[in-house]
Amino acid sequence: MYKALFVAAVLAIAGFPAQAAADILVARVNISTQTMTVTMDGRVIHRWPVSTARRGYVTPRGNWRPKRLHRMWYSSKYENSPMPYSVFYNGGYAIHGTGAVRSLGRPASHGCVRLTVANAARFYSLVREVGPSNTRIIVAN
Repeated sequence: MYKALFVAAVLAIAGFPAQAAADILVARVNISTQTMTVTMDGRVIHRWPVSTARRGYVTPRGNWRPKRLHRMWYSSKYENSPMPYSVFYNGGYAIHGTGAVRSLGRPASHGCVRLTVANAARFYSLVREVGPSNTRIIVAN
């Protein structure tokens, strides 16, 4: 965590825009390849298969900062489905773990971005380490 804060401070002092200083951790979700690439300080540290929205549902495109984190969340909309290591970024949309690992790599969700539980736990820990204000989530085609 201290490294992330140090990097942000150095970038800010050097005159880089506030957004550049704040984007220490970036998660890029690619809808067409059903992957999430995580970069830290500009270096790729993870590339994982994901599942995004299946036919009839939508995973919104755009870019956000995490709004809230829950080690375990239960969906009030979808039959109390467990959502371990949830990182909510846009209303009810989150990056979270799933037990439906056979579906990873293809659209299968109601709109959230699903990862293996281990990968979701890793991402959740990274967001906690650097802080939501230093994290950006980008969802694009």
